[in-house]
Amino acid sequence: MESLKPAAEQRQRWMDLGRRLDRADDAQWAELIAAAATRTRRRVVEMIAAAGAGHIGGDFSVTDILTVLFNGVLRIDPARPDQPERDHVILSKGHCAAALYATLASCGYFSPAELPTFMAPLSPLNGHPNRVKVPGVETNTGPLGHGLPVGVGTALGTRLAGRDSRTFVVLGDGELQEGSNWEAMMAASHYGLTELVIIIDRNRLQQGARTEETNRLDPLDDRLAAFGWEVRTVDGHDHRALRSTLTPAGRDRPVAVIANTIKGKGVSFIEDRVEWHHKVPTDEQVRLALAELAQAAEEEVPA
Repeated sequence: MESLKPAAEQRQRWMDLGRRLDRADDAQWAELIAAAATRTRRRVVEMIAAAGAGHIGGDFSVTDILTVLFNGVLRIDPARPDQPERDHVILSKGHCAAALYATLASCGYFSPAELPTFMAPLSPLNGHPNRVKVPGVETNTGPLGHGLPVGVGTALGTRLAGRDSRTFVVLGDGELQEGSNWEAMMAASHYGLTELVIIIDRNRLQQGARTEETNRLDPLDDRLAAFGWEVRTVDGHDHRALRSTLTPAGRDRPVAVIANTIKGKGVSFIEDRVEWHHKVPTDEQVRLALAELAQAAEEEVPA
């Protein structure tokens, strides 16, 4: 199958939402972003149920981060996904591709009508992101520990090209057990990459167990600081706090944001349950999940 193409009508809806966000006060802005995040979670439920596979727990924990990035922080144009001046987002925890695809589709990088093909044979929407097939995907990810090294190279490359683009890398917390991340952190600190931000989805769960039972990460803030990073901590589900934390660049070093999240956020029977790392909901669980998310949606805006 050919790679996907930008969707003009959906991009216009995204731009209309952007204008509403620009005019909104803080409370209204948060309501609009919350509605967008809820739509993404609903789409993720439907995608994973149809595919019979996926990583719904991690998708839900990272949804608010991706929603704020693409609607409140990034300098992007979905009609020109490869424009040199764009900001870059790398989802290093590539197994949570469903949340990324739903977010990209909402911006008009491609039509939301493609989302039901998630993980279908020959679909561009693979279980892990493919930059050749999906506009808006910066690099192929899936094998953990690869996204940040690419992000360091991206940030260094944009600097050498004389651009002021920023690079954001979203990491899973269990992924930090891969040593390649810490090597990349040393390089980023060495080069003083103030334009680089890592966002750690700190849901404290990984496949099969809690992170602290598998390979302890805490005190994570001290460890990141020891590697020469400016460390910021935020509630990963507080949209306004995410925006204020992610907006300023680093002062004299790269920025590490520890986003404290809940795996499965948004659906009560999925939240903070390790078995939902790679579990597929039954038909009844799909119905219940969609009902909870519908109840949470206080305001509808054009998708």
